[in-house]
Amino acid sequence: MKSLHALFAGMFLLVGGLPAAAQISIDEVKAESRDVKFRDELKSTSVDVDYFSLARYRAERAAIRKERNYLEFSSGLQGSLSSYNDPWIAVSGGDNSIALVATLNLRHQFKKNLFSIETKFSAKIGYNRMKVETTDDNGETVSNGVWFKNQDEFLFWVNPAFTLAKNWTYGSTFQFRSQFVNGYKSRTEQEIDHLKSTFLSPGYLDVSLGLTYKSPVAKFPIAVNISPVALSAVFVENETIRNNVWDSKPGWEAYGLASENETSKYEGGSSVEINFDRTFGKTGYLRYRTTIYSFYGWITDISQQNRIGDYTEYRHAYEAWEQEGKDPETKPRLGIHPTVRWTNTVDIKATKFLTTTLSFQLYYNRAQNTEVQTQTLLSVGLTYTFKNK
Repeated sequence: MKSLHALFAGMFLLVGGLPAAAQISIDEVKAESRDVKFRDELKSTSVDVDYFSLARYRAERAAIRKERNYLEFSSGLQGSLSSYNDPWIAVSGGDNSIALVATLNLRHQFKKNLFSIETKFSAKIGYNRMKVETTDDNGETVSNGVWFKNQDEFLFWVNPAFTLAKNWTYGSTFQFRSQFVNGYKSRTEQEIDHLKSTFLSPGYLDVSLGLTYKSPVAKFPIAVNISPVALSAVFVENETIRNNVWDSKPGWEAYGLASENETSKYEGGSSVEINFDRTFGKTGYLRYRTTIYSFYGWITDISQQNRIGDYTEYRHAYEAWEQEGKDPETKPRLGIHPTVRWTNTVDIKATKFLTTTLSFQLYYNRAQNTEVQTQTLLSVGLTYTFKNK
């Protein structure tokens, strides 16, 4: 029996030690094809407005506006006062006087890509009050205080331009200047018959087309505009001013018009304008601004008939023309001379609001006066300046 058990155990061990293998076969299955359609079970969800930051949007827009725009605004009031009592005047002399000058300056510059536009507006008006002696209807001398303007001008200047190359732009320049209130011959002559100027009489319009160069050097911020084609116009709309006479000339002639019936004059030619504006010191205690503008109406000069270059010869020919009957076709005309306008302003800041201003202006217009006109003004007063950069 034991032998049988040993035999079965040996056979079991022999079978368990051999490797086992099996074969499986898969029959071909033919599945029926069907169209499958997918359905989107997702539901759309609206985004809450809290995901958009209005404050951030406004801050970004404000930064863009500040980058593209430059704004500068300044205003000032300067003046002086002299006062003496009667005993002082009787012993040492003197004259009570008041001088006031108000100024306003605005500059805005917008730039986007290659396009830029710069706008300037400046205004200045000043009055003096001094005693003048006049004679009344009874022939007696009367001393009265009289207000008389010593400054009166506003200027509007616009320059749209496109960048042509580094430091060079091309575009147009428009500037118009006139005055606010009436101007008279003198302190003692302030009647309607003594009127010399008023609002838009005269008014000056200058339009030019050309190239502008701006210096990239911060210490020398000069801009030069060269305009081969330019227009200069003078307007005197007030008939009284055209007919009034001062300095032995009627108003229409004093402002270079062709006749008393003409209200405007247009000349074509070329112009050059130079601008310089620099502030010195970290606190900006000193600022110097200057502008030189010159126009020569050579296009109109070429087409003029009966043109005479010498002024003395022109005056003799003009007097003879008046005696002969004033025929418009034979009227002598003075050759057109270049006009030059040079303005200078120096601002010295003692404090943030206290400024001393020195201004000098030179003007030459042969049609109005054969000599150079100059004006100088020194004033001290309050000023306020705002800049967004």
